[in-house]
Amino acid sequence: MVTADSLRMRKERPRRIKMLTRDFIEDSLYNPNYGYFSKQVVIFSPGAPFNFNNMEGEPEFYKLLGQRYTDFEDALDKKCPNDTRQLWHTPTELFRPYYGEALARYLVTNYKLSHHPYHDLIIYEMGAGNGTLMLNILDYIRDVDPDVYTRTKFKVIEISAALANLQTSQLGRSASARGHADHIEIINRSIFDWKTYVPAPCYFLALEVFDNFAHDSIRYNPRTEEPLQGIVLIDNDGEFYEFYSPQIDPIASRFLRVRNAACSQQFDHPLRGPKLWRNLKSLLPFAPNLTDPEYIPTRLMQFFDILHKYFPLHRLLTSDFHSLPDTIKGLNAPVVQTRYKRRVVPVRTPFVQQGYFDILFPTDFAVMEDIYRAITGKLTRIASHEDFLRRWAYVEDTQTRSGENPLLSWYKNASVMTTVV
Repeated sequence: MVTADSLRMRKERPRRIKMLTRDFIEDSLYNPNYGYFSKQVVIFSPGAPFNFNNMEGEPEFYKLLGQRYTDFEDALDKKCPNDTRQLWHTPTELFRPYYGEALARYLVTNYKLSHHPYHDLIIYEMGAGNGTLMLNILDYIRDVDPDVYTRTKFKVIEISAALANLQTSQLGRSASARGHADHIEIINRSIFDWKTYVPAPCYFLALEVFDNFAHDSIRYNPRTEEPLQGIVLIDNDGEFYEFYSPQIDPIASRFLRVRNAACSQQFDHPLRGPKLWRNLKSLLPFAPNLTDPEYIPTRLMQFFDILHKYFPLHRLLTSDFHSLPDTIKGLNAPVVQTRYKRRVVPVRTPFVQQGYFDILFPTDFAVMEDIYRAITGKLTRIASHEDFLRRWAYVEDTQTRSGENPLLSWYKNASVMTTVV
């Protein structure tokens, strides 16, 4: 059985191998030579910040955003035409600098309440994209609280070499950004390769990161309730064949045990419902012999292990999607999509040409919170994206003349989890 780690140095997509579903997803997204985030992704930058106060309402924002999207991609095509460019946006870019300033207020306030003046403000960001959030946070702290700024250290953990280089280049684009150089460290490494113990208190930002963590696929025998783990076989022609084995590997097995022990409330599961009804359904003609797949976030569990082992005094701030449209079949199933000629093309399976498709999962925040608490021993708070921003953003900065506020109305399908203690 091949793993994603064993394929890191490989320049060609593998053939004639078997691998777990989670390793296939990890390899598809993060392989340094052909992975989606390593080679395909371009993060949209709208240019100058939007002046929301001068807009009539959200329809005008949609119109301006669409025009800037077109202009941005037209400029890229003038340099290098690309029908398969994978372009996507983040709230950091759309609502710059207001989104970053909201997070900065949260960080400075909690730092002053808990750690100042005995410790520095140490911030880790995993997957920093264009580096915009990093600069917006540091700009705010420098301008609003110079004393805290002198004690601020911002460390980016970035798996993509291309994005790490882009983040470094951001520091030299203006005198303002260059002023932050002594406060920033960019570490081109996967968080799962982290081996450095960090004894100091720190804040760990993981924004829209969990959705691209690899998951395992599990199906169950509806009569015996035995779990089976998904495996993909890639043949000599590069075709994919999925099958399931009753031999559950230690990582997936541990996740199932931790979830069963840690969850304080009933969670969605393919075997929920009366067993008698499942048995009767299994006797019907053409009834499937296994349930629909359940996608379990084994990589997320391993991330919590890293936090607990190497960052024992961390406080986590994470935001991600609790639901997604157009997912493939299954429980907690992902959206699998690509872009072709500036159009989004969804597909119905995760087993597609590695590196050309985004594979993103919804996050079950209730389950995630219980597992995080069980592994780290820390307490947490969950809020909607809107409620978090109402508390920490200056919402008048993004309010249009009609009273509509895109910062609050967008990302309704996202939640925020923060470590309390």
